[in-house]
Amino acid sequence: MLAEVTREDLAAALDAVADALLWQAGVVGPPVDAFTLAAKLGIAVAPDQWQTGRARYVRLRNWTGEGPRPAILLRADPRPEREHWAVAHEIGEHAAHRVFAHLRVSAGEAPAAREAVANWLAARLLLPSPWFQADARACGWNLTTLKRRYPTASHELIARRMLDAEPAVVISVYDHGELGFRRGNHSVAVPPPNGVERRCQAGAHRTGQPCAAAGVGCRVDAWPIHEPGWQREILRTEVDEYCEG
Repeated sequence: MLAEVTREDLAAALDAVADALLWQAGVVGPPVDAFTLAAKLGIAVAPDQWQTGRARYVRLRNWTGEGPRPAILLRADPRPEREHWAVAHEIGEHAAHRVFAHLRVSAGEAPAAREAVANWLAARLLLPSPWFQADARACGWNLTTLKRRYPTASHELIARRMLDAEPAVVISVYDHGELGFRRGNHSVAVPPPNGVERRCQAGAHRTGQPCAAAGVGCRVDAWPIHEPGWQREILRTEVDEYCEG
């Protein structure tokens, strides 16, 4: 059923629900702490090291039989961003019905879409559109600056959220020099990386320093996200017409 909903209407519904949840919880600015958000929304977060997934949303009764109360069972992770994402995703599960109500779509008619809606809501809870887009434009979409402003979101999540705003961009993610993700936010099919992008990625990979370069109709920024045993580069390519340089 969501296939019949326009991209603009879906984004508006997601933003409206995310904004309402943050307002309900009294969150007035970044960073968004998903654990605090859950508590303010009346959702308990409890450890569960034995589950296979990172987190799951349940409704529990207490020892007196009172309830059920919404809860998130969370498996601990050494990366705080993963824990915040897991909790935010389950809050998205909790509130997904509000998005369907905004769109006047029956949740029962789109059961497979619930997971996607939870993901989209989670991204907007950790990186709310009004704040994130204003901050991103103010710093020229600098990933390093935005990560400092939104520490509970991963670098990749921040980069992917850049696809939800103008101007036309392509986001690419490389792990150990291999392209693993590449997507654009404009209607033209995304071509393979061009020479400017390849040179920027290679430079960031080799030196561990950010790289910026311009070609005909495009500007490329590459950020190395390097740590012991792992090398990732994230590229943001702003395009007028896709360059071949």
